[in-house]
Formats: sequence, structure tokens, C-alpha cells
Amino acid sequence: MAPLKLNSANLSQIATAGEAQVKVPTYQRGAAVKEGIVHIGVGGFHRAHLAVYVDQLMQKHGSTDWAICGVGLQPFDAGMRDVLSSQDHLYTVIERSAKGSFANVVGSINSYLFAPDNREAVIAKMAHPDTHIVSLTITESGYYYNENTHELQVEHPDIQFDLDPANEKAPRTTFGFLYAAMVRRREQGLKPFTVMSCDNMQKNGAITRHMLESFARVRDPEVAKWIAEKAHFPNAMVDRITPQTSAADKASLAENFGIEDAWPVVTEPFMQWVIEDHFSDGRPPFDKVGVQLVTNVHNVEQFEKHKLRLLNGSHSAIGYPGQLAGFKYVHEVMEHPLLRKLVWQMMQEEVKPLLPAIPGVDIDEYCNTLVERFSNPTIMDQLPRVCLNASGKIPQFIMPSIAEAIWVTGPFRRLCFVAAAWFHYLKGVDDSGKPFEVEDPMREELQAKARAGGTNPAELLSVKNLFGDDLRNDKRFLEQLTTAMEEIARDGVLKTLPKYVD
Repeated sequence: MAPLKLNSANLSQIATAGEAQVKVPTYQRGAAVKEGIVHIGVGGFHRAHLAVYVDQLMQKHGSTDWAICGVGLQPFDAGMRDVLSSQDHLYTVIERSAKGSFANVVGSINSYLFAPDNREAVIAKMAHPDTHIVSLTITESGYYYNENTHELQVEHPDIQFDLDPANEKAPRTTFGFLYAAMVRRREQGLKPFTVMSCDNMQKNGAITRHMLESFARVRDPEVAKWIAEKAHFPNAMVDRITPQTSAADKASLAENFGIEDAWPVVTEPFMQWVIEDHFSDGRPPFDKVGVQLVTNVHNVEQFEKHKLRLLNGSHSAIGYPGQLAGFKYVHEVMEHPLLRKLVWQMMQEEVKPLLPAIPGVDIDEYCNTLVERFSNPTIMDQLPRVCLNASGKIPQFIMPSIAEAIWVTGPFRRLCFVAAAWFHYLKGVDDSGKPFEVEDPMREELQAKARAGGTNPAELLSVKNLFGDDLRNDKRFLEQLTTAMEEIARDGVLKTLPKYVD
């Protein structure tokens, strides 16, 4: 039997057509529900995370006020617009693990707006009384956040464009849209919507608040004051491994589940979301579907620190050495005994001692869970995805552990090995001489410095918005980093590794 095209009319058939059972939404959609959430940046992670939580609320708890209107701001979002439109905004989440694969059709995204087609429609949607939350997965670069000054990149051409009052009705950036919609809500006597960052960044809510308030102060101090007094920007920690969808994933879905889906999402069974319970204008009952609601930013930061330093830090330890050594997938790196040992010993001996204790959380159990997740061969998580945009990751995931280890005179040689691997990775050539693409918003600057510096880290460490003086001026760190860079350049990752594992 030919696979069934994913759309509303075929849902009942899809539920029973394939050899394996597929869960499909049985709740009402379309005009029968309110779209309480507008989400900017509908990619794989959003569709495997927030949209799944909302789908569960609609399916299991009859929620009708919190459906999602997706928004794409960038020209490349046209692909997502076209696929979702052709499928009645339905898509499939494929969960894979050693236990097998399970498919769920998700219907919580109720509509989609492509800003380049109609920017006014996006502003009007955010300003609509039904909208209570505007959520974001716009990646680090979408925040226009200067890592060094911790301020908005006011000089950026896109921000400059949006700060011009003449362009208020046709903004380019997330903050241009948020500001325009906030102005309209204020004029209408509505509460500000909650701005809910779901990006994998420390203090994502606080950064979002500071960036929007900074933008608003330039445009209108009164609007900025209103936002500061009445809007909420909850901090959150998010976690779910979501690799890029491949042609093989689509073919597998068609063969095993009988579904023709142009853009399914592949993910793992594990899913976590810890968020401050601070909302400006109401929220869904997220706690009913397993979201961990906490009282303040400190609680979020404790969970976040564990995740960023252990999960994301380990991803860096897998990604950059793995790419240099010629591996393609995360699980392949974990199958290599020395690389697996590097990840485990870095977590246990260098990162874990620096982490806070959280009541009810067993760090060793968390580390074991991470190793199990990284080793999942069914996810096929590609290293280039893990290595993507490292200039926004290494300063968050690796360098803070090194900085703290400097402070307490703790061990950090494995962390230095990971940093050295990234420095070498920036040159875009693996250990066998094969070139690969480095995808990073700072690629040109970083590649130039990596090539000019050779095995001397000084060139790269001079990038002040990535590295602090505490790193640049520490003799022990510089010695260990330089040694690791020299060894990797001379011998390659795999021959160097025995010196970094016990």
C-alpha cells in the first residue's frame, strides 16, 4: 500500500494504515481553537519540544486556548512555510531508541506566517488579544547579543534598520517585531505578552529582556518603561537531541509507518524543560505534561549549569575531536573506547566537581543518562550539526569550566584538549587532510586567526567577545592549551588521545 500523504483528511487512515501504530491528534484544530502562542523560528527543535508539550496538552487535557502560530522571519523559512501549508500544518515526530521507533503526528502548530510575505500580519498576530506568549528559537545570533559587553549590538545594520521609525511596520529582526507588537498592545490597553526564549543559552530570558528593553529605550523610553514594569521573560533550560532530518528518515517513515511527510522530525525519547513560573498574561498548564516549573532564575540556573557543562560540554568533546578524526555520527565517536573515555573522564573528574548540588538530582545518574543518549545509534546525529556555530557554544559550554578550574586550581587538561581541538577544527581540514565546511557566524574572522596562529593560541584568545582576561593571562591554561594544540597538529586526535585519558 502506498504511503498516505500527511494532511487532516487522512489522519484516521494514517492511525491504522502502517504496520506500527501511529498516534494522531484527535482534538479540534483550525478555527475551533485559539492561538495563544506565537512562535518565531519553527525548526526541528521547536517541533520536537515546545510544540510536543502543547500537543500533549491539547490531546490529553483538552486545551483549546494555546495552539501555536508559527512564524518565519528569514528567507530560508519559506521551505517550512511551504511544507506545513501543504500538510495542514501537521508533521510527524519520530522517536528513536534501542527499544524501537515510534511515530506521533503533531497538530499543535495551527497556522504559519512567513514574515517576508506580510510583515504587518506578524505584528498584528502578536498584538492580537488571543496571543499571550511569543516564544523564540532564533539561535544565539538572532539575539544580537555582544558576549563581551553584554549589550545589544546597536550598530548591526539589521538593528539599525529596525530602529528607524520609518521601518516600524516592516521590521527585519525579532526585536523589531516584538517592539512593534508591544507598542500596539500598549495602545490597545492589553497586557504585554510573555516573551519566552526556548533557545539553549544561559539566562535566555534575562538576555531577551535586556535586548528588547535596550531596543525600546532607543525608540521610546516610555514603551521601554512599560515593558520593564509589566512584561515577563522567564528563564528556561531546554533539552532534547534533535538531529537534522534526512532523506532516509522520510523514506523510513513512509516504509515503516505509511506516512508521506515532507519534513518529519527525528528525536530521542528524552525531553526536559525547566522554566521560571513568571508569565505576564497567563500560561498553559505546562506542569500537567511534565514541564518543571520553578520559582526563580537561580533554580533554572542550577539545572542549566548541569546541562550546559555536562551535556553541551560533552557534545563539544564529541564533535570537534570526532570531526577531526574523520567520524560522521555522535554514536560512532562514543563507540571509540578512548573518545568515550575522554568524554566520561572530563565529565566526572573536571566538570562534576565544579557543579552545584540540586536536591533530588543524582549527577552520576545524569552522566550515565547522557552517555546512553549519546550512544543511541538510531538517532544518527551528525557531527556537523553538533559542531555548528561554535563561537556561540564554546564560550558557554567549555570555557566557564576552565575558568572555574583556574580559580580553584582544579584539573582541566581534557577541557583544554577539547578547546585545542576546536581551535584546530576552525582551519577546516581534518587529520587526514580532507577539507570540511565550518559553519559559524564568525567563521571568516576565526578561520583567519586560527590559520595565522598555527599552534599558538594567542591569536584566537585575542577575540575579546569570546575569551576573557582570566583565560588569556593564566600561565597554566596557556601551557596546557598550547601543548594540546601542538600535539593535535603534529599527531592528530586519535594518536594524541592516550595522553588525555587514564
